[in-house]
Amino acid sequence: MSQETIPVDQAVGMVLPHDITEIRAGEFKGRAFKKGHIIRPEDVAHLQRLGKEHIYVLRLKEDQIHENEAAEILAAAIAGPGVSRDGEPKEGKINLIADHDGLLKIQSQALFRFNLLGEVMCATLHSNTPVKKNEKIAATRLIPLVGDRALVTEAAMIAKSAGGIATVLPIRAAKAGLIITGNEVFHGRIKDAFEPILRRKLAALGSEVVAVRFAPDNANTIAQEIRACLDAGADLIITSGGMSVDPDDVTRAGIDLAGASNIVYGTPVLPGAMFLSGTIGHIPVLGLPACGMFESITVFDLILPRILTGEAISRQSIATMGHGGLCRRCTPCRFPECGFGR
Repeated sequence: MSQETIPVDQAVGMVLPHDITEIRAGEFKGRAFKKGHIIRPEDVAHLQRLGKEHIYVLRLKEDQIHENEAAEILAAAIAGPGVSRDGEPKEGKINLIADHDGLLKIQSQALFRFNLLGEVMCATLHSNTPVKKNEKIAATRLIPLVGDRALVTEAAMIAKSAGGIATVLPIRAAKAGLIITGNEVFHGRIKDAFEPILRRKLAALGSEVVAVRFAPDNANTIAQEIRACLDAGADLIITSGGMSVDPDDVTRAGIDLAGASNIVYGTPVLPGAMFLSGTIGHIPVLGLPACGMFESITVFDLILPRILTGEAISRQSIATMGHGGLCRRCTPCRFPECGFGR
């Protein structure tokens, strides 16, 4: 790169090779002059107020790349399905946003290899974070003003080979069948507290409840009520209670009798260690332990969005949840803007 330094008061008519940032404490931080701006006489005093006594005139070699061109290339490679760039580069950086509401997925190994290159960077939200349309989910840039074109090409290839580093998956609207278990509820000794909680959490993800059934602590009856929900058109089954080791807790057996397979019982997440997931045919089945009644956030809130994107839950995917799987029970709760499940 050939670089000349020109005094600002001699630079009228010249083209700025990079954005110039302005910071006014407590008021503004952003671009005062855009790359490509032709300096006018009235700009000189403004540039001097920004502390610019000189500007650069750059002449790039063939193997070099400017920060803005690099940002364009990197952003295009990082953006997977459901992700778009948010406008043109600003100060050499491009933000990436969600195209629609959904669940963010980050290819963390590709992200690590990308950032290991050193002169490029990409920062993202955590994988499995629910996001809203137009929410910023990542940002990328070349760190120096001018970099090695081959390095930018290598970074882009890492991202492309992963199908994009950042993807936003749509969350389907489920028709849920709820089976509320327990002798105490079935016989009217206490009022059920699970149904309103589950209705609210499902509605927040765009899903609805199509059937609610109550069952005593009897495995055969629980299995019958699961089948009744399936007959009512449910494409998601959620059972509540009866998941511990007490002799009366037979919900797991009822789920098994209903024909469930791919059952994974137990998670390294608190609250929610006694959670169960499985399938009946292609229909997901989730077994909630009693903590779902009195804890505002549990493993259910982490798993449900993933289930609704069509993800198959395995023992391996459950095992990875131990890192970040301890809820700090903040007051007030800040989920999902916290580290739980991340």
